[in-house]
Amino acid sequence: MTQAEVQAPGAPGHERSSSPLPATPPGGFIADPAPLGLAAFALTTFVLSFTNTGIFKAEPVVFGLALAYGGIAQFAAGMWEFAKGNTFGGTAFASYGAFWISFWYLTGHTDLSGINADDAAHQIGLYLLAWGIFTAYMTIAATRVSGAVLAVFVLLTATFVILAIGEFTTTEGITKIGGWVGIATALAAWYASFAGVAAFTFKRPLVPTAPRE
Repeated sequence: MTQAEVQAPGAPGHERSSSPLPATPPGGFIADPAPLGLAAFALTTFVLSFTNTGIFKAEPVVFGLALAYGGIAQFAAGMWEFAKGNTFGGTAFASYGAFWISFWYLTGHTDLSGINADDAAHQIGLYLLAWGIFTAYMTIAATRVSGAVLAVFVLLTATFVILAIGEFTTTEGITKIGGWVGIATALAAWYASFAGVAAFTFKRPLVPTAPRE
């Protein structure tokens, strides 16, 4: 093998690489992680939102989902999005994956028994409001992604804000409304996930997503 064959591209005397491997852009070997991230978010949100509506009372059922699927799986999808160079997808999935992990710890491993009930509710309201603010500015960025993704972020912003108001006012009826909006959010996220998976397996768009780019 000659010296020219082993020199890096752009180096003096470089002619042509003899590597049998094709040139691959960073992250180009990674499949689209968005359907996984959306599905993990959707399923966990769906189960918790039914608890918020008051239809089902066993909130601990969602704890395992919050950690494993909504949390770890969605966070992993975010890291893969970063590897593919997608700042929006990476920020969204990693952040909401971290949200679900923090929710799992807050609801299952944090002792609030020594705190006044109203104070605890107000602090949880602040926690939800902060996520609502983050989601609101991500919604602005989502206007350049697709109509399907934008719908998820609009509904999710509303969900966080309504749930925050429910905690600030300690009004169960408002929390129930937040639960129903959360169910709509989950369905929208599932739709966007299905669109991505189906487009891959059918090799063409199967359902409309109204891409904005």
